[in-house]
Amino acid sequence: MEIATLSAHPMDELKNRLRIILNVIPPGSNIYYIDYPVYSNGGDLLIMKGTEAFFRENGIRVRARYSAFDFPDGLSVPKDHILVLQGGGNFGDLYPVHQKLRERVVAGYPKNRVVILPQTIHYKDVREFDRTADILNRHKDVHLFVRDTLSLEMAKDKFKRCGVYLSPDMAHQLWPIRGGGEPERELLRFMRTDIEKTAGQDGLTLEGAGDDLDWSTLYSRTEHRSIRAIGKVMRISKGKLPVGKFWIKYSDRLVSKAVERFAQYRTVQTSRLHGHILSCLMDKPNVLYDNAYGKNGRYYRCWTQSIASAKLAAEPTSKQSGGMA
Repeated sequence: MEIATLSAHPMDELKNRLRIILNVIPPGSNIYYIDYPVYSNGGDLLIMKGTEAFFRENGIRVRARYSAFDFPDGLSVPKDHILVLQGGGNFGDLYPVHQKLRERVVAGYPKNRVVILPQTIHYKDVREFDRTADILNRHKDVHLFVRDTLSLEMAKDKFKRCGVYLSPDMAHQLWPIRGGGEPERELLRFMRTDIEKTAGQDGLTLEGAGDDLDWSTLYSRTEHRSIRAIGKVMRISKGKLPVGKFWIKYSDRLVSKAVERFAQYRTVQTSRLHGHILSCLMDKPNVLYDNAYGKNGRYYRCWTQSIASAKLAAEPTSKQSGGMA
């Protein structure tokens, strides 16, 4: 008698692939978690929530948390503690605040292991890439996870003394996310409005009538003001006030709002990588459009192309040049 077997969902496999990180952050490790997001990019908040869930599942003890606002000068870190830096898409010269903090940590703690969670690498200026490489290559124990094969090739070429590994995004740890009830609306167009927007995005012919949003419009003016106020207090207090604990709870609310909004729609069209990943976490049909330097397409081809509910749109003919990355 033939016994039918249920094949695992591709998202189960992507979540399982995050366990590669345990090779450099073993279960039970003591860590400092650095550069967690205190701003309104819901994609980075999803990364943070996935990261925290990964720590909990594997008994990794977070002894301190610091954002770019409140990481103090001269912080004393026990030598057996691992410095773990937030993943995302800000490794390079587009987002200097986060890159400078990353390099400051690597340069300032030569005796601690430093782990950079899954990132996409993008530099407009090769000289900046070389400068970063010089800093990272002076350290004997840096481990960098990257989210696509081009970033992997670039990192292996430049970061000769670092451990470099391929891994999906940390938000996959949140699989599965269950949205409440049946969708009441047909289509959500969740398209970038920032510096990673393609030159041709406005000219795209999107299918069907739908609602248009981005992270900036998903959250209300009151929520944006609250986020800025929290960041300001963090900047002033430099870790002396328990603002971080409040932010963790408030950011739970922001992520829940995104999930609830996405749950209202049957399908999603998006040029936001985490519009795509959130849709996949909810097993929701979605079409992914590329960003200005090809990050989304590279991620899809590396990790999510086997997901039946997701597809990658054809590249617009007027797509911006992606620079060296």
